[in-house]
Amino acid sequence: MCSIFGILDIKHDAARLRETALAMSKLLRHRGPDWSGIYASERAILAHERLAIVDVNHGAQPLYSPGRSHVLAVNGEIYNHRDLKARLQKPFEFATESDCEVILALYAEKGARAPRRPQRDLRVRALRRGADSYLIGRDHLGIIPLYWGKDAEGRRYVASEMKALVPVCTEIEEFPPGCYYVSGDEGPTRYYHRSWMSFDAVQDALTDRVALRTGLEEAVRRQLMCDVPYGVLLSGGLDSSIISALATKLAARRVEDDERSPAWWPRVHSFAIGLDGSPDLAAAKLVADHLGTAHHGFTYTVQEGLDAVRDVIHHVETYDVTTIRASTPMYLMARKIRAMGIKMVLSGEGADEIFAGYLYFHKAPSPRDLHEESVRKVLALHQFDCARANKSMAAWGVEARVPFLDKVFLDTAMAVNPKDKMCGGGKMEKQLLRECFGHELPAQVAWRQKEQFSGRRRLRLDRQPQGDGGGEGLGRGPRRRGGALPAQPAEHRGGLPVPQHLRGALPPPRRGALRARRALGGVLQPHRGAVGQGVPGDGRPIRARGAGRTQGRLLGVYAPSQGDDQGFRPAK
Repeated sequence: MCSIFGILDIKHDAARLRETALAMSKLLRHRGPDWSGIYASERAILAHERLAIVDVNHGAQPLYSPGRSHVLAVNGEIYNHRDLKARLQKPFEFATESDCEVILALYAEKGARAPRRPQRDLRVRALRRGADSYLIGRDHLGIIPLYWGKDAEGRRYVASEMKALVPVCTEIEEFPPGCYYVSGDEGPTRYYHRSWMSFDAVQDALTDRVALRTGLEEAVRRQLMCDVPYGVLLSGGLDSSIISALATKLAARRVEDDERSPAWWPRVHSFAIGLDGSPDLAAAKLVADHLGTAHHGFTYTVQEGLDAVRDVIHHVETYDVTTIRASTPMYLMARKIRAMGIKMVLSGEGADEIFAGYLYFHKAPSPRDLHEESVRKVLALHQFDCARANKSMAAWGVEARVPFLDKVFLDTAMAVNPKDKMCGGGKMEKQLLRECFGHELPAQVAWRQKEQFSGRRRLRLDRQPQGDGGGEGLGRGPRRRGGALPAQPAEHRGGLPVPQHLRGALPPPRRGALRARRALGGVLQPHRGAVGQGVPGDGRPIRARGAGRTQGRLLGVYAPSQGDDQGFRPAK
């Protein structure tokens, strides 16, 4: 995973700003430790830190068009670059084997429409030398992060992570996914529009299971494009297990030459991490043995996780509790992965959003409600799971690819009739996905219920942790009256001390009544006993009042979800 830092609309002090660009780009070198490059003129500067995945020897950036009239810096992979080259209508002299260079050819031929063509993983800044024009674009869902801002003198900056903009910009924003910006425009232009974003377009669709199976396999095949050792993230859950199974099937031949030659690294390496005794580690080992991968299961301690939290926040650039909690083990695992010489991994992010895999989807009143919620979560992935997967891995120079969010497969999966994604009434969440790929996996994994990332005991964020911290069991939590958690001193969050330099910077803890009350039509209060291991969840267990504080019927678990507080997850 590379990084880019750019300064645009320069009016003066170009020499001094070149030194600034080098210093700010250095803050992002963890994303691209293999090489550094820079283009500088009186009008614009592009700095690039490269993680070499394709054309390791010759693909350094920035890239230049013939005659050096255009300059290009890209973070991402263009999986269909050979097809795009074959369809070019104008001759173009390519200088490298880099997949990204085709963007220059597309820009010369299509202009600002070029970002619509490549499949996934595209963030691009193209400059036209000798003129005050440039193009900025981001991939369809924001799988790769991108930010922009301005300084006090009106110069525009762009960067892969916010930490490179904070020292120089007075205003910073996330560049919106699925958009491009041409210099001089009032704002970004959206290029990513899909019919499936409307329920009316899919409500009468026919679900094609064959298309789903072949579509995901083709997505994995495309994303195996690389010239370096790679692996798969295998948590033991359904989604990562499916990706691992498909990667293992395709690993014997090189996809770069249409499988005409043997793969350079034919045996797939799989990676998992968890607390000692984690059920995730056991499930991952079961899948790895079934698939025949070279498996590496890592353990970490609660203290090691707590020690890493500051670094995780620094790299992932969020205080969102759910994201930090999931990013911490991923961050620790990425360091182990890179130490083993792996530079690219496939991961299973996106399946829960696409196939309505979260347990609260059991409460969807109708296919319309389910589809609209699924679309909402897919379009919000750039703020949460995509940022987590990308930045946690990039912190140690590892690229995470997400085949479920492949641009072509996403159109296939999101066009499925929402009725076939409904769960409840004897159907599990993601039943369609299980039926399509269950034969590839051990039955106890293919039909394993949705879990949050777990250890032996799940670490409570609303109390002082006891024992080893985090898993299926939850101990005694704080008493809640009137719908509010007990007040905590400003120097504490979740019963844990907040470092002095962070006090006042963290958002306040969530308070107020649960929206689940309205959904269930009852009065709810937290349970004070333990939740059985058959009930997944990662927050406060909720029981109906009336049968006693510890004997009420278990309705589900409340877990603040990404970006909102509608996190009720019903019990099975």
